[in-house]
Amino acid sequence: MRSGKQLICDSKKFSCECRWRSWLELFSTIIPTVLLFVLGFLESVPLPVRILSSVICGLLYVRLFVIYHDYQHRAILQNSVIAHWIMIFLGIYLLAPETIWKRSHEHHHNNNSKLTLSGIGSYPTVSKVRFLKLSNKERRLYLINRHPLTVMFGYITLFIYWLNVKSYIESPKKHLDSLFALVLHFTVAALVINFYGSVIFIFGWCFPFFLAFSMGAYLFYSQHNFPEAKFRENHDWAYDNAAIASTSRMVMSPVMHWFTGNIGYHHIHHLNSRIPKHGKLRAGHPQIPEKRLLRTGHARPSTPWSRQPLAFW
Repeated sequence: MRSGKQLICDSKKFSCECRWRSWLELFSTIIPTVLLFVLGFLESVPLPVRILSSVICGLLYVRLFVIYHDYQHRAILQNSVIAHWIMIFLGIYLLAPETIWKRSHEHHHNNNSKLTLSGIGSYPTVSKVRFLKLSNKERRLYLINRHPLTVMFGYITLFIYWLNVKSYIESPKKHLDSLFALVLHFTVAALVINFYGSVIFIFGWCFPFFLAFSMGAYLFYSQHNFPEAKFRENHDWAYDNAAIASTSRMVMSPVMHWFTGNIGYHHIHHLNSRIPKHGKLRAGHPQIPEKRLLRTGHARPSTPWSRQPLAFW
């Protein structure tokens, strides 16, 4: 079995970008998203069709977010002025402005599966011993942060509050784009409800965001919190082992793999975040059989988890 460092080295062959494919993936997602967004605002469209378009639009937001996420990892479309401004807009529109997303998400990759109460870029996780030593206020806050309702309402808890309100309040000069994202989001929301009414406001504006951010928060939580995930203190932590032993592979239908941009192959992504998710990420999975073996840094028999990865739709 290869060492963790060798796995990282071997993964580099998948990190080459096919430029035209990246542009295709971006525009083949943006164009139907815009069309469905517009469809949701047409009063002549029957309500069932409007609801369906709202659901698909939300799923496309997830895919757009994964593409934006790839760009921020410098996996696709680097050194392009056009791509730069498209991604700046996407980050603001999807309530994940570049400054806070890059800072928090890079922290997450460099600290994945560490036992910590801070939860910067991730959900806080502490040992039972540490939990019992927390004050009552700290325990309540910890449990709230990891509560299913907190994940379900990721639109409010993670994207509006944590990525924008909290980041701007704590560091206004660094996160002016968070303020801009909030002002834009709520200004458009107010205009929609004023000129189009509550039905279009719900299905044309709110629901796609709610669905996308609920899915995003769930994926983010479940891909690092599962029965056999290995959490470590700082002194025992290693990047390669955290990627393989503490990050899931989530089995999905081909349709959901497309909508989620192959983010289900999350262990490969954490092994090498420079691998583009359109094809390359998925191609790398069969060549890393160590996923079934690397749990505590050495080989051992496969487990029920490795035989039955997380399933999602």
